[in-house]
Amino acid sequence: MPELPEVEVVRAGLAPAVTGARVAAVEVLDARSLKRHEAASGDFETLLTGERIEAAVRRGKFLWMPLAGGGALVGHLGMSGQLLLRTPDHPGDDRHARIRLHLEHPEHGELRVDFVDQRIFGSMAIDRMAPTSDGRVAGFSADVTGPWARSIPSQVAHIARDPLDPAFDDDGFAAALARRATGIKRVLLDQGVVSGIGNIYADEALWAVRMHGEQPASSLSRRRARELLAAVREVLQRALAEGGTSFDAQYVNVNGASGYFAHSLNAYGRAGRPCPRCGTPIVREAFMNRSSHRCPRCQRLRAGVRSGASTGASTPVARVIPAAMSPGSSAGGTPVRG
Repeated sequence: MPELPEVEVVRAGLAPAVTGARVAAVEVLDARSLKRHEAASGDFETLLTGERIEAAVRRGKFLWMPLAGGGALVGHLGMSGQLLLRTPDHPGDDRHARIRLHLEHPEHGELRVDFVDQRIFGSMAIDRMAPTSDGRVAGFSADVTGPWARSIPSQVAHIARDPLDPAFDDDGFAAALARRATGIKRVLLDQGVVSGIGNIYADEALWAVRMHGEQPASSLSRRRARELLAAVREVLQRALAEGGTSFDAQYVNVNGASGYFAHSLNAYGRAGRPCPRCGTPIVREAFMNRSSHRCPRCQRLRAGVRSGASTGASTPVARVIPAAMSPGSSAGGTPVRG
């Protein structure tokens, strides 16, 4: 699933093309992609046609475009969603295209944004905006700002800030860990605590600080919490620099190009391969209907801490999956998305 780096790459690609553009026409090719649009608020096409887009903004993996009329166009990529920039005469031959936005930009002229989604887990919606609870800027929009900056779509308001947000509260993050007895990886994936990290980047950050994913969050010292947060930020920044992580054709940027961070992974997808740090084969373990990848030598549970000791069944003991079944293994497994 696209996470912060992938969505930020899409946002950065869209921003120059959509900021200041007028929506000349809207085509809804598959109404299933409007499942998060509240019909009571009005017809999606009618509400959006004629509006001017003010910016492209992101918090975690959520992307929205504030509208001059006061609302926002919210896009969620789900598992396989793509927002692709097209020329107006681009052939409409993509059978997975769900929504098309025809734009008129004062500098770039006519262009088109296609929302393509093979699995239809993603969506687009017109949503109302509300002031942020802390009065600070709602999300990242680079150097574009306006009166909408301290407002957030209602569908995104429950999502915590992400580690690259200037308003992210480092002390609040450490305090949240101290209150959680569940495994640290589970907390990193809790969008109510911190957003945008995702399965891949959690594994990479935990590998970087030599931490087991089932280490109870409350057992971390303030120093270790700071080290982990620094590792999360470093991993996300590196992924951004390489255009995100692409294991298949589902994640691409607005021009249809793949990211290259998969070539820089140290743990995720490397089951059966040697740990880049100590040489021990990386293991893949079942985790919340997904997978975790770690080095069994570098990333051990701290002495005296038993997995799930404080939470009963809420933090399951890991089950090692043979390397032959894992993504990126020499036995040829099928890649698993984060």
